[in-house]
Amino acid sequence: MSGNELCAVIESMERDRGIERSALIQMVEEALISAARKSAAGPARDMRIKIDEKTLAIQAFALMEVVDRVTARNAQIGLNEARRIKDDVQIGDLIEIEMSTRDFGRIAAQTARHAIVQKIRQAEKEIVLKEYKDRLGDVVSGTIVRLERGDVIVDLGKVEAIMPAREKVPMEEYQVGDRTRAYVLSVQEHVSGYQVTLSRSHPDFVRRLFELEISEIADGTVKIEGIAREAGFRTKIAVSSRDEKVDPVGACVGMRGMRVKNIVRELLGEKIDIVRWSPDIKTYITNALNPAKLNKIIVDERDHRVTVVADADQLSLAIGKRGQNARLTSKLLGWKVDIQKDKEDVSFEEKIIIAIDNLLVIEGLERNVAEKLVRAGFLSVDGIIAADLADLADAAGLNHETAAAIKQAATRQTTSAEDGE
Repeated sequence: MSGNELCAVIESMERDRGIERSALIQMVEEALISAARKSAAGPARDMRIKIDEKTLAIQAFALMEVVDRVTARNAQIGLNEARRIKDDVQIGDLIEIEMSTRDFGRIAAQTARHAIVQKIRQAEKEIVLKEYKDRLGDVVSGTIVRLERGDVIVDLGKVEAIMPAREKVPMEEYQVGDRTRAYVLSVQEHVSGYQVTLSRSHPDFVRRLFELEISEIADGTVKIEGIAREAGFRTKIAVSSRDEKVDPVGACVGMRGMRVKNIVRELLGEKIDIVRWSPDIKTYITNALNPAKLNKIIVDERDHRVTVVADADQLSLAIGKRGQNARLTSKLLGWKVDIQKDKEDVSFEEKIIIAIDNLLVIEGLERNVAEKLVRAGFLSVDGIIAADLADLADAAGLNHETAAAIKQAATRQTTSAEDGE
């Protein structure tokens, strides 16, 4: 490897890869020693390579055995030649002599070049490992450089990171050249080095944004107790305060909502619900489902299940669009959440429908006739049985034969039910 070629490699790596010159020179020295040992013409004994850090001039030294008669040129040196280097040397001594770098030969140079590349790759791995192992769980910024089969490749400066398709936010668009921020999810060994994996969909991405934006969270005054997220749509985050004078929700929202707005802007409009945490599960779920008004909360400690009862007009608000609010609340609490309508909160028309359905157990009774009976005040099978036949016919607008048939069928239904018991 010529001095000019070595200089070009060193300067390129130093400039583009950020590797210090001293580290690069050490790699080259080790690579040249390895190459020389593998070369047929190379010295067999211990060898030392020294490269001048400024001029990049290469010197090679090898230990040779002093002998009276040389039988192995790459491992021995004659006594007379050895005494020209060191006059008091004796047969059997080992003497270090400077070797001609030309003795490495073409094979040695090629081997050295390959070894240098391998060493540099290893150095790059170590740089990535050292820098990004310490940044696990942090938020980093970079530029999108390419898209590969749904994955997003982000240039972080010294390394390219990958945001797999599963870690993207479904509603977001990613374009080459765009700047982006993401959460460092993992640093794993890969065939081409250490692979840094990023995420914008992970719940902890939102957690870290809150920690960066809210000073009270950063200093420990406000604590994030839980977080549940459906990336791109909605996040629920529960917070508590160690200082009674500090409102955890207010601290996160900020003056005129500016603090949470900054986070929403970073998440491109994703909705964020900030919930006051409570050790009492009933209070906690009430806060989590706010602003929906709840009538009753039934807690099953054994199965970690909460049954919530709400009025009909509050049901959709509590459940949320496509059940999203209920799902996120369940994730946030770590409990199963079942939201039901209050059975006592039934409208007049709903009561009519229920009564009609109750009468339809009478064999042969058609729905339109059942509706006439209900609207005439006959709301149950027992009520029909107890009614006077004439009253039944007149009130529902039925002829005498039809009313009698209905009353008989109702009686049979009751008798059959009692027999079944």
